[in-house]
Amino acid sequence: MRFRLMTWNIHKGIGGVDRSYRPQRIIDAIAHCDPDIAMLQEVDDGVPRSRFHRQVDFLGDALKLPHRAYQRNVKLSKGHYGNAILSRFPLHDVSNLDLTIPLKKKRRGLCAHCRLRIDGKTRSLVLFNCHLGLAAFERRMQLRRFVDSDQVKHTRKSTPFIICGDFNDVWGNLGRQILESANFRLVAKSTKTFPAILPVRPLDRICCRGDIEIKHSFASRTKITRQASDHLPLVADFSIE
Repeated sequence: MRFRLMTWNIHKGIGGVDRSYRPQRIIDAIAHCDPDIAMLQEVDDGVPRSRFHRQVDFLGDALKLPHRAYQRNVKLSKGHYGNAILSRFPLHDVSNLDLTIPLKKKRRGLCAHCRLRIDGKTRSLVLFNCHLGLAAFERRMQLRRFVDSDQVKHTRKSTPFIICGDFNDVWGNLGRQILESANFRLVAKSTKTFPAILPVRPLDRICCRGDIEIKHSFASRTKITRQASDHLPLVADFSIE
C-alpha cells in the first residue's frame, strides 16, 4: 500500500510576504500535493486574525479529509493555535506529549494511530506531529523526551512510525544521533523549506522507523506555496506491505 504524507507549518494561513490571511491558498497548495495525511503546525482555532475559523475543520472539510485530530498548544487572548492531523484514514488512540521546557513557550506533540487495511489485514501506522523550540538545547531536550516517551517505548520497532513537523532545524543536522538511537531514519535530507519565498534553511523534517519504505520526498515549490505561508510544505511518499 502506498500513501502520501505532507508536513507543513501553515503560519495560521497568513502569507509569509504579504501577511494576508487567505486560507484558500493553503487549501489549493495542499490539494495540489494531494496527500493522504496532512500534518500541520500553527493551526488557529477561534482567533480574530483568522476570522475565528476552526482551521482543522475548515481545511479538512474543504480538502475532504474526514478524519482529524487537533491539539491546542498556545493560548491567546482570544482562541488558540497548535498542531493538527488531517487524514483519509481513521485516527485512533490520539494522545499528547508535553514538550515544554521551563521558561520556554508551551509546546506539545500530537500522536495518533492509523489503522490501514492492506490485503484484507489491518496494519497500524503511528503518527507524531510536533513544532520544536527555537533554542538548540530546547530542541535536543524535546527530541530526547520524545524518544523516552510511552508513545515510542510502547510501540514495536517493526510498527511503521512517522515523526514530522517544524523542527526549526537551522543547520539540517538536528536529532540525527538522538533519533537514530531509537531506530528512526531521516526521510528528506536537508531539504530547504524556509523562508518559502527563497528557501535557505531545512527547518522541517520527516523521519520514520519500522516496516515502512520511503519512495520519494520533495518540498512543494509552487507559486502558491511560496506565498501561502512562511514555510514550504514537505511531502513524502511511503509504502507499507
